[in-house]
Amino acid sequence: MATCISPLQVGDNAPAFSAPDQHGNVRTLAEFAGQKLVLYFYPKDNTPGCTNQACNLNENLGALKAAGYTVLGVSKDPAKSHHKFIDKHGLGFDLLCDEELNVHHAFGVWGPKKFMGREFDGTHRTTFVIEADGTIGRIIAKPKVKAHAEEILQTEA
Repeated sequence: MATCISPLQVGDNAPAFSAPDQHGNVRTLAEFAGQKLVLYFYPKDNTPGCTNQACNLNENLGALKAAGYTVLGVSKDPAKSHHKFIDKHGLGFDLLCDEELNVHHAFGVWGPKKFMGREFDGTHRTTFVIEADGTIGRIIAKPKVKAHAEEILQTEA
């Protein structure tokens, strides 16, 4: 299993968050009390890996909803970028705008990365499956972008 930079662990209470979605509606953890939430962090709209991940989740949204999950994506992109991403790919779920990185920091997914020999700070692609009671049920570090819904729907061994 891939390691995660987040200090959060399965069983921890999910951090309370508040961030606008692509429509400017402020979304909070409290809004999803009593529901299962898939909160996935991704680096950037309309990049190959992020597009594959979003499209995989979208193609399997019916199965995710049938299993009781609501899906929310989070990146540091602004609403205008999210709108283009959603429209271009017909996404059926909301994306949170975390330009100030408050949600990223709360979940511990912003930090040093390496890409093509270059070091920089960025989003570590990580998914938190939050249970109806607000606790973290699963953490998927470095999800498989073309099979992410399947990873979420897998039963615990």
